[in-house]
Amino acid sequence: MGALVYAVPVVALDQLTKYLVRQNLELHASVAVLGEFFRLTYVENTGIAFGIKVGSALPLFTLLSLVATLLIMTYFYHERSSPLAVRISLAIVLGGAVGNLIDRLLFGRVVDFLDFGIGRYRFFVFNIADSAVTVGVASFLLLTAYLLPRSERIVDENA
Repeated sequence: MGALVYAVPVVALDQLTKYLVRQNLELHASVAVLGEFFRLTYVENTGIAFGIKVGSALPLFTLLSLVATLLIMTYFYHERSSPLAVRISLAIVLGGAVGNLIDRLLFGRVVDFLDFGIGRYRFFVFNIADSAVTVGVASFLLLTAYLLPRSERIVDENA
């Protein structure tokens, strides 16, 4: 099992923070944490990651989330002999995918609340699971490009 345990704290932190937001903020309420730069803003997302709305295709997004989670688990199994750091990065991605999948299955929508920006220029509101997927994928790409032996690298440097 090894690196797979790193998915557990990601799911736990994601679900705990979403629970706290649902219990302590009204929908669409916003609380300044670092002035206007960082706010906690409670929104519910039926779209894809980072609050991006693309219509009302919730069943499709739930199915895609489930398929993506299964694919990540399969890939994780195939990478079981990769360096620990590579497997941890995949576990973090898996934790994020599971965190948002839980929301979709239980509530039909994902709670987002991390809100960054300056004035009217705001980034999409997101959550811990979205962050984990982003950091995990970026880490995985960097690690596989620099940690794996030349013959195992994803990117062919001669191309």
